[in-house]
Amino acid sequence: MEILVKPVCNRRDLRKFIHLPAKIHKDHQNWIPPLYSDEWEYFNPEKNKAYEYSDVILLLAYRGNQVVGRIAGIINRKYNELHQENHARFNYLEAWDDREVIQVLIRHVEDWARIKGMEKLVGPLAFSDKDPQGYLISGFNETISIATHCNFEYLIGHLDAMGYQKDIDLVVYKLRIPDKTPELYQKIAERANRNNPGIKLLEFTRRKDLKRWIRPIFTLINETFTEIYGFMPFTLEEMDDFANRYLLIMDPRYIKVLLNEQNEAIAFVIGMPDIGKGIKKSRGYLLPFGILQILIAGRQSRQLNLLLGAVHPHYQNRGLDTIMGEAMLVSARKGNLEYVDSHLEMETNTRVRAEMEYMGGEVYKIYRIFGKSLEMNSRDTAVERLRQLAEFECG
Repeated sequence: MEILVKPVCNRRDLRKFIHLPAKIHKDHQNWIPPLYSDEWEYFNPEKNKAYEYSDVILLLAYRGNQVVGRIAGIINRKYNELHQENHARFNYLEAWDDREVIQVLIRHVEDWARIKGMEKLVGPLAFSDKDPQGYLISGFNETISIATHCNFEYLIGHLDAMGYQKDIDLVVYKLRIPDKTPELYQKIAERANRNNPGIKLLEFTRRKDLKRWIRPIFTLINETFTEIYGFMPFTLEEMDDFANRYLLIMDPRYIKVLLNEQNEAIAFVIGMPDIGKGIKKSRGYLLPFGILQILIAGRQSRQLNLLLGAVHPHYQNRGLDTIMGEAMLVSARKGNLEYVDSHLEMETNTRVRAEMEYMGGEVYKIYRIFGKSLEMNSRDTAVERLRQLAEFECG
């Protein structure tokens, strides 16, 4: 039966788009549903500020009346301008093991991007590197952490067959939390404290105490993540939105901030116990009891997931990361945690990778962002491009 691709044009279509993965991954043991309240806001142009500087298309593939696949196409105009690129992105591709469906969806995004004047399609990548990015290419039997993709291996084969090649790999380390901080690492942290006498470590026990540090932390991210693949600086509104999405489920014990003599945030690290089991038990719904299941899962977890961390450029190479790292290990032991998941690190980030490996960490998952050049058709006139673009619009 012929495959028909249609844009998401209304709330009913968006519901199909959001809930399709649960059907595809019904028997996928490691898959964790998203928090559906977040999904509805994320894909809402009135709620997600990234839509203000991005072109977005959401597509559904049908066989007859049945939805058999989905995909999103994104052009982050602000990022392209900052980096002098003409790249489009694809993400949230979901389908059963059907090459025809996957190819049709990808080609629709390619055509849309080409009509928009883009020269390359990369993905999976969304508005920024803080959204789920990269598809698993190694570690398919490992548990999945929050804000990462859980894809079947067949998806990689279909992308390869369409000419998509590696743009960058992202590695994830797993390391055992030692019963005692290694002596050399502790000495490095002690020396860093002596050499930076004006530095103060800020730790938390209550979520409400975190709020005043949200914007300083995200401002620090903007100042330090400039070389991170896919990174987009946060606006003040985006800082607040991002915090509101995650603050409720954060555990303040695993957030460390370093202040200078002027009480300015100069470094931070954010971790949280793995809550995947709680989200899975809640089936992605916070109400009526989902939030309790998630919080209980965090208390029972034995794995600490690192999410974000940064040191201001003026304070780098002064051992500040070891001060925070040693404090995080102390908190992790108090919380009866046994393992650390590093979250995604660029394969080229040798400094962080060296620290992980020094602590005995081993790569146990690898994610890949793919890319493919888009050949432009010089015969396309402006009128023809407008006609083709209308095919992707609602109405």
